[in-house]
Amino acid sequence: MVRRPRERFAIRKGRPATWDDLLEVPEDFVGEIVGGEAVATPRPAGPHTFVASGLGGLLVGPFQFQIGGPGGWVILFEPRIRFGEDIRVPDIAGWRRERLGGPPVAGPFLVIPDWICEVLSVATESEDRGPKMDLYRRSGVEHVWLMSPMARTLEVYRRETNGWLRVATFTGSARVRAEPFDALELDLGLLWASLPPPPGDE
Repeated sequence: MVRRPRERFAIRKGRPATWDDLLEVPEDFVGEIVGGEAVATPRPAGPHTFVASGLGGLLVGPFQFQIGGPGGWVILFEPRIRFGEDIRVPDIAGWRRERLGGPPVAGPFLVIPDWICEVLSVATESEDRGPKMDLYRRSGVEHVWLMSPMARTLEVYRRETNGWLRVATFTGSARVRAEPFDALELDLGLLWASLPPPPGDE
């Protein structure tokens, strides 16, 4: 029995990767196309999943289904999105409803999101802060959030002409208003409540 590696690996075909190559990625990995190559990354660990799911829970009701909030958005977990020649999978992405329309029948989403959130981990932070942020800016994503379960932080970025402007950094159990979802206050403490204590905390 061949054991798959538990780190990121490329699926080499001797040709530029296609959408069909991503269908071969194992279920416990996230498949993307980066620089013409199909890449498989292990799915994140528990804390990452708790925070991403919790944030989605806070946003989807008011901003997608207009339950106690303004509505007007479509918010999806781990959508495959085409950015030029690449296909990337953000942790969470959001589109203003009037821009997205319906889901694709097959293949990746072709409309660039208005907002993306990446939940940071030791394995993905350098990729999220570097190549992914650069790609999102070039592609026209207007807002990016970076959330760190380890540090209990939310960093809020807005796309400007010359690059990303960090609008705010929130820490701990703050109740915050963070663009583009600043119509409502979000309780960050709810996102960290189920996590183990940060290293060094008693």
